Amino acid sequence: MRVVIQRVCEASVEIGRQITASIQSGMLVLIGIEDSDNQDDIDWICGKILRLRIFPDADEVMNLSIIDIGGELLVVSQFTLHASTKKGNRPSYIRAARPEIAIPLYEKFVATLKKESGLIVNTGTFGAMMKISLVNDGPVTIIIDSKNRE
Repeated sequence: MRVVIQRVCEASVEIGRQITASIQSGMLVLIGIEDSDNQDDIDWICGKILRLRIFPDADEVMNLSIIDIGGELLVVSQFTLHASTKKGNRPSYIRAARPEIAIPLYEKFVATLKKESGLIVNTGTFGAMMKISLVNDGPVTIIIDSKNRE
């Protein structure tokens, strides 16, 4: 499981010229799921996301978590996070989980974030062609991979 987290002032999802989800201050979380992912990956990454101290305190030091600031989360499925560009110029997505595996894990991921945080968690639509708008705050962008626990 791989996520790209962006600290945002605001973010939204547009599908078919309509805004379907939006948040104010918080995190945009792009998530890529692979076949070998399981509940352990979900629990570990959700814990990291919710404890990640990337929001400024009164001294403008990144010392606060999303829970500390009462922020919002916008979660968007993005299979292209598992792109392999090793051969040629057309990315291969062979590591990305098929929908029958990815959708249940995506839903569990969102449910875990909601349960563990008590925060507003909005989502894109799995498999839809989406336009994502965001104002990256900082900018702050963090990549976390459950198979490479750094």
